Amino acid sequence: MLDRRILKELEDVVGKKYVLTSPEDMVAYSYDGTFLEHRPEAVVSPDSTDQVSGILRIASREHIAVVPRGMASGLAAASVPYQGIALSMTRMNRILEIDETNMTATVEAGVVTADLQTAVEARGLFYPPDPSSIKHSTIGGNIACNAGGPRCLKYGVTKNYVMGLKAVLADGTVLEAGGKPIKYVTSYDLPALLTGSEGTLAVITEALLKLLVKPTVIRTGLAVFDELDAASLAVNAILRAGIIPVTLELMDDTTIHTVEEYLHLGLPLDAAAVLIFESDGRDEGVVQNEMEIMAGVFRTAGAREVRVAKSEAERNALWKGRRSVSPSLARRRPNKLGEDISVPRSAIPEAIRRIKAISQQYSLPIAIFGHAGDGNLHPNIMFDRRDAEEWARVEQASAAIFDVALSLGGTLTGEHGIGMLKLPFLTKALGPVALDTMRRIKDALDPQGILNPGKKVRQ
Repeated sequence: MLDRRILKELEDVVGKKYVLTSPEDMVAYSYDGTFLEHRPEAVVSPDSTDQVSGILRIASREHIAVVPRGMASGLAAASVPYQGIALSMTRMNRILEIDETNMTATVEAGVVTADLQTAVEARGLFYPPDPSSIKHSTIGGNIACNAGGPRCLKYGVTKNYVMGLKAVLADGTVLEAGGKPIKYVTSYDLPALLTGSEGTLAVITEALLKLLVKPTVIRTGLAVFDELDAASLAVNAILRAGIIPVTLELMDDTTIHTVEEYLHLGLPLDAAAVLIFESDGRDEGVVQNEMEIMAGVFRTAGAREVRVAKSEAERNALWKGRRSVSPSLARRRPNKLGEDISVPRSAIPEAIRRIKAISQQYSLPIAIFGHAGDGNLHPNIMFDRRDAEEWARVEQASAAIFDVALSLGGTLTGEHGIGMLKLPFLTKALGPVALDTMRRIKDALDPQGILNPGKKVRQ
């Protein structure tokens, strides 16, 4: 536990109620969406940028680690604390402005993504990034990991919507970068630097986000394939046809079975794979035409069945299945390791083949799903952490999956981040020069190394 003098200073900044030190609280803030756990020495919940600044001034003076956290939905252990302070940003959950003229929103870091989307859609606007954790992940966490989601094929990932940031540096200095002008090249692109930095360079407190006009027409369909290769190749065929769907989501046979056992949606249990595809826009005819073109391409590519949702209830059922993949996997084994490799689209079939072989080699069930339209695959290894021998095989299988991604010109993560889980593979993925450059940036902004230590750039 932190020294009582330091705890009193922190209480003076945020109020006694918002400095937690009980063993129960330390457990509650010791983990994220993974199976890793490290307890902090205190949990501090600020309510403003000024309070974050005050906390970091104390932490900098006393050389105390600070680990920013949103709703802890991360899948790479990026917000799992070692010791020090778990900085919970969830009280900073205000939508400060929705500017309809400039089509921007200014929000605090603790705003839940789905709450922002609901608020802007009530004004006829649209914030596209939609990670699977949309109902409980926060904007600050999304920015810290550069989150994506199913819609990123058409609309891009979080970084494409960050126009400006307010953040607190390690010494407590408040940084404001970016702004509402669409063209803004006066400075280094500091918002881009902090996006994806996983809390290692600064604590993001506010974000200025770009909005779009809300689509009024959305159509969703399902294509069923007897061969996984055919489904993979169909993805490229769609894009070569000149269509950019909102989504092209892949679910392999293992994933289909686990979701169907969980929800009983009527998914085809004899299929090798399914693709969920979607088009949206503001013109019914254009959207309908895109859906017809995609259905034709899928059939030509070998789909045995293509169905388009005839109602909002059918559409919601398709998406319920996709968004319920993670909880459905939890029913099969006590633990899962959700990987997040990204490969060139042309490499998707080979990547899937090799991952299937890894599943057999290490006798581990691996469900493969993800955003096939942009090459972001989520191989999920199911296992029991209590079995030491099985865990050893999981570590070997995970390393083999990363090797597959890198050998095919891909990378370790598309949207989950590096955190702690992928840090040992970073040198192999980036090479020494790129990694050294990242460490120099880290040392310049956080010379004491107090911001989220042991993540992103160094063990």
